[in-house]
Amino acid sequence: MLTLWGDIDALLRENASSAMATLAARPDPDPVIVDARDVTFIDSSGVAFILQVFVLGEETGSPVLLREPSAVVMEVLDMVGISQRIPVVRSAAASA
Repeated sequence: MLTLWGDIDALLRENASSAMATLAARPDPDPVIVDARDVTFIDSSGVAFILQVFVLGEETGSPVLLREPSAVVMEVLDMVGISQRIPVVRSAAASA
């Protein structure tokens, strides 16, 4: 699981590179869960990171699921036209 919180922007570039390397080195095709429920801000760097994780998952056969994305995340993903491309998982409590 990859957990994102707070501001997801260019300042996280080094951590994002490390996370991508870890994901790329995984030997199993288990799903990658990106927990984005506590993201309060996301810019184009953050969107690019989420998209890179998704593409890496497609390339390695590891499905990527976006868990409980905050309204901010969904708004930005909608704005750039990729919200329908990345599967979203919501808990039963969130949909009730």
